[in-house]
Amino acid sequence: MNYRIIPVTAFSQNCSLIWCEQTRLAALVDPGGDAEKIKQEVDDSGLTLMQILLTHGHLDHVGAAAELAQHYGVPVFGPEKEDEFWLQGLPAQSRMFGLEECQPLTPDRWLNEGDTIQHRGMWTLQVLHCPGHTPGHVVFLMIGQSC
Repeated sequence: MNYRIIPVTAFSQNCSLIWCEQTRLAALVDPGGDAEKIKQEVDDSGLTLMQILLTHGHLDHVGAAAELAQHYGVPVFGPEKEDEFWLQGLPAQSRMFGLEECQPLTPDRWLNEGDTIQHRGMWTLQVLHCPGHTPGHVVFLMIGQSC
């Protein structure tokens, strides 16, 4: 698996573009903002985006997720449901930082401890729940890959 870090927002938060070199299929992890910048990176790379993965519900990690999911027609996975209040509170988070309003987001799939995310058989990520930063915070552990 390959990856590229895309710093986004005034916070320089890391959005990760991960992909299989063999298939050129990709996922985005934590697209926190700057949707146009992320689109440019994805499009210039010649990759096909298949999914968006969220680690937690803070604005700087999910701010561009809905726009990118709609643009590419891909699902959004994560975080754990305990972060639903953060995702529904995105408009308030936006106002608090004086940013353009971000609409509430409901992922296509909430994640739970022990879930796995298969990426077209080329890699498998295991979901680990690690509350603390937010109640529904998750991390992704690569447990198998063939690319």
